[in-house]
Amino acid sequence: MSDETILEAEQIESVEDPVEQVVEGEAAPVDEGGEELPPTLEEQLAAAQAEATDYKDRWLRVQAEFANARKRMDRQRTLTYQNATADLAAKILPVIDDFERAIANVPAEISGNGWFEGIELVQKKLLTILENFDVLPIDAVGQPFDPNVHEAIQQEPSDEFESGVVMRELQKGYKLGDRVIRPSLVTVAA
Repeated sequence: MSDETILEAEQIESVEDPVEQVVEGEAAPVDEGGEELPPTLEEQLAAAQAEATDYKDRWLRVQAEFANARKRMDRQRTLTYQNATADLAAKILPVIDDFERAIANVPAEISGNGWFEGIELVQKKLLTILENFDVLPIDAVGQPFDPNVHEAIQQEPSDEFESGVVMRELQKGYKLGDRVIRPSLVTVAA
């Protein structure tokens, strides 16, 4: 080879490659004509995997939001049902109280009449309806006084009951599940 040929070869090697290397965060590769080269398969795969991960994360978030919304709706529906039941029971309880007072104050000569038995049956039906909706009376007499379910009207000395125990129920209390609809009005032993 001649000296000229060697010089030309060295000059060609020393000239920078016209195609720029892609560095993270920089522009895509460009050929000699200034046109962008298509991304390599590895770059396409990495981009597709990142996009798939993003879609999966979004999908999981939407699923979680949907599940939370469903649980919230179920809780709200249950609460609405319980509130409606409690409101209805609170309106029926005075009628049941009236039946109890009427039955308690019936003279002995009338207690065997058919209409009296009818009144007792109506009272029992009302109580059964309340029980079907999980509205139950609160046990009071003989129980320790609990301000969460009892309302003390008076306190009396007693030989039969210990101090702090409910000795008499003046008005029956009712619960809907664990929720007190109406506390029992009671007399507590001193």
